[in-house]
Amino acid sequence: MTEICVSYCASEASTLTESGSFIVKASFLLIVWTTTMRQAAMEDGVSAMLSSVVGDVGQAVHRNVHGAQLLHELLSAPWLHALLKIYECLMQFQRLTPSPILPYASGLSHEIISTVQKIHRPSAEARELYSLLDSPHIQALLSSHDIVAQLDYGPVLPPLPDEMPDDEEAMRIVCLVKNNQPLGATIRRDEETGEIFIARVIHGGLADRSGLLHPGDLLVEVNGNPVVGLEPEQVIQILVKSRGTILFKVIPNAAQSSSSLKPVYMRAMVDYCPLQDSSIPCPDAGMAFSRGDLLEVVDQSDGQWWQAKKLPCTVSCAGLIPSASTLKSKQREQWWCQPLQVHTCIRPLTLPDEEDDGTLADDKHTVTDEADSDVTDGIYLAGFRQSFRLWRRTSYRRRRQSCTSCSPNSSALSTPYEEVCLYQRLPQENHRLIVLVGASGVGVNELRKRLIKLNPSIFQGPVPHTTRPIRPGEQTGREYHFVTKELFEYMVCNHRFVEYGEYRGHLYGTSTDAVDEVVKRGRMCIVDVEPRSILTLRTGKLKPYVIFIKAPSPERLRQTRRDARIITSYSVNRAFTEEDLLEMEDLSRLIEAKYKQFFDIVLVNDDLQDACIQLCSIIQEAQDEPQWIPVSWSRNQE
Repeated sequence: MTEICVSYCASEASTLTESGSFIVKASFLLIVWTTTMRQAAMEDGVSAMLSSVVGDVGQAVHRNVHGAQLLHELLSAPWLHALLKIYECLMQFQRLTPSPILPYASGLSHEIISTVQKIHRPSAEARELYSLLDSPHIQALLSSHDIVAQLDYGPVLPPLPDEMPDDEEAMRIVCLVKNNQPLGATIRRDEETGEIFIARVIHGGLADRSGLLHPGDLLVEVNGNPVVGLEPEQVIQILVKSRGTILFKVIPNAAQSSSSLKPVYMRAMVDYCPLQDSSIPCPDAGMAFSRGDLLEVVDQSDGQWWQAKKLPCTVSCAGLIPSASTLKSKQREQWWCQPLQVHTCIRPLTLPDEEDDGTLADDKHTVTDEADSDVTDGIYLAGFRQSFRLWRRTSYRRRRQSCTSCSPNSSALSTPYEEVCLYQRLPQENHRLIVLVGASGVGVNELRKRLIKLNPSIFQGPVPHTTRPIRPGEQTGREYHFVTKELFEYMVCNHRFVEYGEYRGHLYGTSTDAVDEVVKRGRMCIVDVEPRSILTLRTGKLKPYVIFIKAPSPERLRQTRRDARIITSYSVNRAFTEEDLLEMEDLSRLIEAKYKQFFDIVLVNDDLQDACIQLCSIIQEAQDEPQWIPVSWSRNQE
């Protein structure tokens, strides 16, 4: 009561924005008055307190204070006085806390009436008492007293009839208030009987929140219209034309299954559009998603069609998506299947008659194998030698990665959904592997180099392997791990390379052992790999965080790369050509479209310095903040 009174007075007083300081003081007086109302009710009463306030305001009215007249009318309103009197009664009742002396006053009354009737010559007082107790008004009063004393307020349902037919089906009447939200239920027709059933109740919809409609319920009437024999489209038209409330008569499904399972979170590994799927039971209820979208699957009771929401969720109603088995069958039908990965374990890296444009340079252009700066603060920066970078700039058909078609981690290519969970790295755990992916020339290598130079005691890259002979001044394990060709090929067969390739007759590659070595030393390992090599790194031990370095807009790309230089096998530092920029744009779009389901975040390299600052912030968040990872990574700690 008090809060209602205060809020109403405040709303009335808020219209007096031009009434001067008196209104502010009067409003403050009302607030103080309402906060002390409970104490006043215990002492002199609220009505007396209100009379005193009205008197003070009345004096202000006589003095013609601006706004006092309206406040005086408000405080003198009859409804306010009646409300406060009710409040006084409630406060008095709360203070006295009366309790019934006898909960059965009606029974005592009947005993007295029976006793008076037995008196042979009753006195006048006895006859008067008999007349009072036997009057209907007193009987009703005593009956009400007994109801209150016994706290018997609830309605009593009439008893069921003794004889009911065994085949009588229970009928349920469901009333739903129609609003702008969808009903959240689908219907189907039994072709043999013509009966209409509730086929599905969408999680989060109006029907689901009501808890009164369930899958399998037989629909008998809608707003008084029998629906047996009608087509589902005709029932939908009845619902569309309904206004206000919708009244259903249904026969409940005897075997109702309550979906009390916890939601499951999954990452979509394929694209899906319900409007292009002819097998979906209700296209309007379908939900489209793209690779990499995070899905909250709230209902898997149907083996073919699940109910899910996209995260972050902006709607309360879930949508229909194909189950994993249904989507796999569609993949087998070549709807969304990816090309098969060709087995690449130890085969000639180039065919004898295959030459790349990058190898047609004159022999006089000898490329040195020196990086711009291999040492920072006394710490050697591995993985930036030009020979290691140049093998990755050859044509796409000569690039190699560890064989993913036979790798145990290649299941992500054939799984339409990947179950994920939130992961929070503990301080004593190893740092997550940071993987940078991007098109050649977009700045991945430069960002990685700047990041490691920024703090080489924290960030470090793995030392590559090579079959090239060691040169004077080099040390094995610093510039490269120098190994024989036989050992290199043995490591390839055992899937111990993230990726590898050939340059000028020598093999170069990044091994998983080199990555593990950096991680075990407590450093943050930063690698940049080809997109297809991500699968090799997706293990529970490394828990890679993949950052896609995306090319900016074409105009910005031409502006920022105007003075940039590119390294090729025939020209050490040449300017970007228009062909290079077009190839960079196309390749960046292709990588994002094909591999974005593996990306944790996308970073646009619009400005190199700004991108480096954003990259540091992203990496820090990846190590310290909860992130979504595959459930298999948390279950199987390698």
